[in-house]
Amino acid sequence: MCGRYAQARNQHELQLAFDFPEADESAAPDAAAGGTRSRPPLEELAPDYNIAPGKTVYAVLGTPPGEAGIAGGGHRGPRSLGTMRWGLVPSWAKDPNVGYKMINARSETVAEKPAYRNAFARRRCLIPADAYYEWQLLPDDRPGDAEAGTSPVTDAGHQRRKARSRKRPYAIGYADGSPLALAGLFERWRDPQRPDDDPAAWLWSCTIVTTQAAPGLSRIHERMPVVVPPRLWPMWLDPAAEPGDLHAALSATPVDDFTVTPVSTAVNSVRNNGPQLLDPAAEPPGPHSPEGATLF
Repeated sequence: MCGRYAQARNQHELQLAFDFPEADESAAPDAAAGGTRSRPPLEELAPDYNIAPGKTVYAVLGTPPGEAGIAGGGHRGPRSLGTMRWGLVPSWAKDPNVGYKMINARSETVAEKPAYRNAFARRRCLIPADAYYEWQLLPDDRPGDAEAGTSPVTDAGHQRRKARSRKRPYAIGYADGSPLALAGLFERWRDPQRPDDDPAAWLWSCTIVTTQAAPGLSRIHERMPVVVPPRLWPMWLDPAAEPGDLHAALSATPVDDFTVTPVSTAVNSVRNNGPQLLDPAAEPPGPHSPEGATLF
């Protein structure tokens, strides 16, 4: 799964990294307004080294679905930046709090699940991250041993194993420091309790697509976020992309370029923040864990 990540770049740095035009402030909705039906808000976010579900995050967008196929609107690739709440709220949801249960979408079922299939077909984004965090389990009854973390969706004993283990965190990102482009989906939810002229009537939200962990990462956790390599950004963001191409992208995470760094358990608490969370841990990794270097 992907339940925590770091992102410290500002809007200008993201614009350079993803090569999209400078934002047209005259066309963007007021940040305090919460966006509109056609466009998400764009708030200036402070660097955050411990992003948790429910927070407002940056998302890189391509051509809006409504402009796909329109003459002059067929741009492929990164086009703009928006801010959204992490935790997808489907358009048909009765309560926006359902988003806290939908921070991740499984790649194996994303095209069929009612909560995700429409977004997967037409509303995809890239969620920039400096690194994402994952936790390995250290069973209390087996000192010196380690187990891969699991998800409650796939492991019936997840809560029991978690309760009987300590957690060792790792930060995973590109070895050269480039931003990860996490595969994301987004939705727009209309608050029925607000009048039509209320600028906060629309909630924009997103989720991160996950897949089975690659062999070099599976010793830490059984799942990992899908990371879209730069060559596939235009296709992933194209609302008219073919299903076969999209499914190919779900298995194209460039893990050969990743580095795995054991970090302090300070990241375990969402109350802690700051660049020090990405510093290598003072204690070296154990005998069953990665060595804090490139994977392959």
